[in-house]
Amino acid sequence: MALVDVIKCCLDSIRQISAHIDGAIVYLDAGCTESFQFIGALPLLLELGVCAVCSLENMSSFDMVVDLNSNFDPARKIVVITSRLLSDAHRYILRCLSTHQAVRRCTIFTSISEAAHSTYPGSPLGPDAFREYESLLVQDYDELVKRCETKSRQSGDSNLKENLTLEDEGWSQLSSIEEDISHIKASSSARDSYEDNPIGNAEDVGQKLVVSVQHFPLILCPFSPRVFVLPSEGSVAEACLSTQHEDSLSPGLPPLSTGSPSDGDDVAPGVTLTAQFLYHLAAKMDLKMEIFSLGDLSKTVGKLLTDMSSLYDVGRRKRSAGLLLIDRTLDLLTPCYHGDSLVDRIFSSLPRRERKTSSSPMKVSQTELKLGHPSLQRAPLDVQIPLAKILSEEDSKTENFQLLESIEAFLQGWNSRDSACQIVELINLGSKLHDAESLHSESEPLSGSFVSTENFHGTRYLEAMLDRRTKDGAILIKKWLQETLRQENISVNVKIRSGFATKSELQPMIKALAKTQSSSLRNKGIIQMAAATLHAMDELHSAKWDAFISAEKILNVNSGDTSQSLAAQICDLINKSALVESHGQKHGNMEPLQGLLAFQDALLLTVTGYILAGENFPTSGSGGPFSWQEEHFLKEAIVDAVLENPAVAKLKFLHGLTEELEANLIKIKSRETKEESLDHLQSNDFDDDQWGNWGDEDADKNINKEQVYGDMQLKLELRDRVDNLFKFLHKLSNLKKKNIPLREGTLTLESTFSGDPYSSKGLLYKLLTRVLGKYDVPGLEYHSSTVGRIFKSGFGRFGLGQAKPTLADQNIILVFIIGGINGVEVREAQEALSESGRPDIELILGGTTLLTPNDMFDLLLGNSSYV
Repeated sequence: MALVDVIKCCLDSIRQISAHIDGAIVYLDAGCTESFQFIGALPLLLELGVCAVCSLENMSSFDMVVDLNSNFDPARKIVVITSRLLSDAHRYILRCLSTHQAVRRCTIFTSISEAAHSTYPGSPLGPDAFREYESLLVQDYDELVKRCETKSRQSGDSNLKENLTLEDEGWSQLSSIEEDISHIKASSSARDSYEDNPIGNAEDVGQKLVVSVQHFPLILCPFSPRVFVLPSEGSVAEACLSTQHEDSLSPGLPPLSTGSPSDGDDVAPGVTLTAQFLYHLAAKMDLKMEIFSLGDLSKTVGKLLTDMSSLYDVGRRKRSAGLLLIDRTLDLLTPCYHGDSLVDRIFSSLPRRERKTSSSPMKVSQTELKLGHPSLQRAPLDVQIPLAKILSEEDSKTENFQLLESIEAFLQGWNSRDSACQIVELINLGSKLHDAESLHSESEPLSGSFVSTENFHGTRYLEAMLDRRTKDGAILIKKWLQETLRQENISVNVKIRSGFATKSELQPMIKALAKTQSSSLRNKGIIQMAAATLHAMDELHSAKWDAFISAEKILNVNSGDTSQSLAAQICDLINKSALVESHGQKHGNMEPLQGLLAFQDALLLTVTGYILAGENFPTSGSGGPFSWQEEHFLKEAIVDAVLENPAVAKLKFLHGLTEELEANLIKIKSRETKEESLDHLQSNDFDDDQWGNWGDEDADKNINKEQVYGDMQLKLELRDRVDNLFKFLHKLSNLKKKNIPLREGTLTLESTFSGDPYSSKGLLYKLLTRVLGKYDVPGLEYHSSTVGRIFKSGFGRFGLGQAKPTLADQNIILVFIIGGINGVEVREAQEALSESGRPDIELILGGTTLLTPNDMFDLLLGNSSYV
């Protein structure tokens, strides 16, 4: 029987819509572009007869002439594939149609099901969502064309194209979703009565736009055939998972599992969208799911999935599989840790592509806030590899010029960000080759993913990296480079040491492979991965990562000692980070010094310390794990750090105090400068003017009183903000107490007193070890299928009851972590499977998003938190 392969399943689903995309211009939104890069679907689209692949958000009038195979005829068929709700994508679709005036058929594929559209809070679409949107889009477009034609006649300009693409191409309606649809009052067939026909040819007169909306569920980002996450700019990943209340931490994380799952009327949008996604994923993969859940939100998703099942689904011939749903809030330490994973290091150090939907109208988010369901801003998975910088580093001027010239075709032909947009707008790098610095700018790094089915000599590099620790992964990269150099017959004068992989070894081999254009294109896969590894191993990034590891080890050791030692260590980290920030500001350097942690890093370590304290120390009378005095010192350290470094006021819990803090720092500096100058003058002119300031004592006292009052008011406001921050930290310290599945102690993330956080495993490892060993797991709930409920309620009385299945009985197990997953957990899950002695089990891992420690900071203390 064939093995489960998520990538193959996604590619097959694209082939199933080949009749729709043949001969069409395909527009992908940011989420679909990200997904198709990971799948390796862009070459497949061209193979299936697609004229061109363009970006939906960055569409341009040049897209009309990008197809070189149709003798420059205007496009008559457009296909839009979106990972967003139709109401969110509407403005872009309308703009696309207004630019392609000759289009007669528009097919829209959305990854959000029709049922999810109808039940989404605030959605303008009803139960028959797809048909409703088809008519709304046609009416909207007809109204747009009619208005533009009227304007062109009034202005005497017969060029309707300019009017459509400038003022009314859809951007005028970007203010809100409601405004996009509110002006639709009646059906109109404006183009039937045109006297002139500036849109299209004579045979197009009277023809109406035909719109078709269909469901296309498999939009995901697979790191390997068995590991995937959701697109960062898709509606499912961005949807709110919990509303703001006392047990919630962030809209991007499930609430604490207190044993009372939310009712159907109080379900966050992300819960419904996640359930719909998993249901259709299982259907596309022909899997019959036995559903298990751990955590309140997972139980709610499990119930929704069970309700969506039917006798038809159960009766079909499908492979049986187990679905294990886990709440991310049951284990927040693992993604906060800087674990031993090369993949985590790479994604944490490499810059990401800027979000294409970051300029979305603010009124939309305000509407969502009124509904109590704020959306999230996930970091894109599309990384940017500074390849040119790595290749040209430490070269002479002549060699540098030759090297840049040799990789010109590589950068032009393998910039996936540009290839997904306009092909005609290729950057002319020839004129820039004389300036080496031009390739070091932010617009030049190679943009793309590490995964693709475009050969790569048959090796999926990221898939192999997921199971490796940092050192082992770097050594494997070095072996791949050596093997590739042998295949290319390229000799490199490098001293190779066994058991290590250093920058001095990897960089010459990467340069040798990229020296010629043909070699660069043939071996782009290993060049990409090796360049990303080299960037992560750079001294700046590795030193900071190692500093985090050292601090986490110390916190682990102190958590096994006393609360006083742990609080003192956290306070020391905050004070040191404040010194680093102030030193950087004095020298005009806003970046932290190499290998040292900034104030934001110290706050993330404070989160780690509070979670560890909550697991090891009983709660004190103050509501937190530390005594009042210990916590007072921590608060004062944070207050002092913020007062000395107003740049950290960008943190969410300090919003609104930025100007006051900056003004306060300026006053302090000016006061110090004035005092220094007065002291200098008084020391020099004491004998000449002893009575110069006599009589001004009262004025000085009033000024000092105002300054003291202003300083005191600012400090009181700042202390209130810090008090709210510590209330949030108390909530984090109560994770073990409030999360019912962790109370039993079998799954508790106990800290290791040896000082090595790597020797302790995360929740996923412990859970899989117990499940595959057929041990009981407290809090793990099984959701009966339709047939199971019938046996239980009806035929069970006749002795035909159905035995409760276990996950260990399944040959296919899909684990989905609601809230996100990281590289360490993928490696630990594979270790648990290997140690179980069950090589027959196919384990698939999925999560809402890929979590790095920076992402966890944003979810817990950043803009995506409820702090």
